[in-house]
Amino acid sequence: MRAHDPILDDNATPMPLMDIGVNLTDKRFAGDLDAVLERAHAAGVQQQLVTGTSLVSSEAALALAQAHPGLSATVGIHPHHASDCDQPALSALAELATHPQVRAIGETGLDFNRDFSPRPQQEKAFAEQLALACQLGKPVFLHQRDAHDRFLPILRDHRDRLTNVVVHCFTDNRRALFDYLDMDCHIGITGWICDERRGGDLRALVPNIPAARLLVETDCPYLLPRDLPEKPPVRGRNEPALLPWIVRALASCRDESAIDVARCTWANSLRLFSPSGNT
Repeated sequence: MRAHDPILDDNATPMPLMDIGVNLTDKRFAGDLDAVLERAHAAGVQQQLVTGTSLVSSEAALALAQAHPGLSATVGIHPHHASDCDQPALSALAELATHPQVRAIGETGLDFNRDFSPRPQQEKAFAEQLALACQLGKPVFLHQRDAHDRFLPILRDHRDRLTNVVVHCFTDNRRALFDYLDMDCHIGITGWICDERRGGDLRALVPNIPAARLLVETDCPYLLPRDLPEKPPVRGRNEPALLPWIVRALASCRDESAIDVARCTWANSLRLFSPSGNT
């Protein structure tokens, strides 16, 4: 079986998938984006949520969503760029979020692993974007790395007024997972579970995620699954067509069929992001 083969139902029909985290504005997709989108569609990936991580990339994510069927976007400022999250930037994000192709606020959160922005600025930018999502009635698309003890109380302060919360690219521990599930968050799982060096703990945890809270993503071009049976079209680059490989790995960890995981994650994605309106 090839990594990008679609997941087929009992009638040999490809199961639809949504990749809820694609960084298609990355320069590594600049030369062959149309081919990337064609491969994704052939693999059953009918919808993709393009991630905004700065004001510039959020504008670019929206432009891609407006130009290509099957794409929608998030708009937000990643914690790496929190120093740029001033009032004009927040106002610009609010304006971008009025477009129907924008389905969530983010990627926002905290990253205390690299500290590319000072931690107080990260916390301020995170809280401000959560407040914006509350004001606009949008879901939030969240990043957390080595910052759970500060991330959790800031999120908790806003949770009752947020429509939906996605903790994207979850790689943390059992306590963090159950803290998020207790707050009715959705959990995005990536090809991290395909990494024999680092993914063991996550593989053991994913059976604890209720089906109704489970989402799948490639986070491409990052996190290329390490156990692919063949080389990707572009060396070292992950892409949405590999989402079925991640779904199959996730299904194996959960002792479920790939069809069931595909079905539940598609339904969850539709419920959160309503991508059917983007035609």
